[in-house]
Amino acid sequence: MTSLAIAIITFIVGLVVGYIAHRFFSASSKAEQALVEQVNQSEQALSQYKKDVADHLDQSATLLAQMNETCQKAMLQMEQSTELLKNATPDTSAHMPFFSAETQQQLAETAAKRHPKRNESEPAQVSQPPLDYSDSPSGLFVDQKQSVTNGE
Repeated sequence: MTSLAIAIITFIVGLVVGYIAHRFFSASSKAEQALVEQVNQSEQALSQYKKDVADHLDQSATLLAQMNETCQKAMLQMEQSTELLKNATPDTSAHMPFFSAETQQQLAETAAKRHPKRNESEPAQVSQPPLDYSDSPSGLFVDQKQSVTNGE
């Protein structure tokens, strides 16, 4: 009986250890599976993000190429329009003055009346001070001692 008892006890201990091991490894297995699933989702999100960025950059490059082409067309059109205007418009600055001859003459006369030519000779020496100055010192400028009116 001892060998049968040892076999039954070993079997029961094996069942308990197996059950505990299954619960322990099963919980870590579930956590591991959750982590693996999270890693897979992160990798999918990263690959989708990379795809979106690549699509955006491709679209931006296409738009910039279109803008460059449109700008080149506009510059060419501006050059052609400028040349057409230069060829179609004669140089009228010498032929057509801004004011008529009569108006220019009146402006010159008005300017001559308002601003007569000044003589650039030396100014005369002035021997007297201007009339708004007094001849002798007065008031605070007299070299006399002033009396103090407040008493300290």
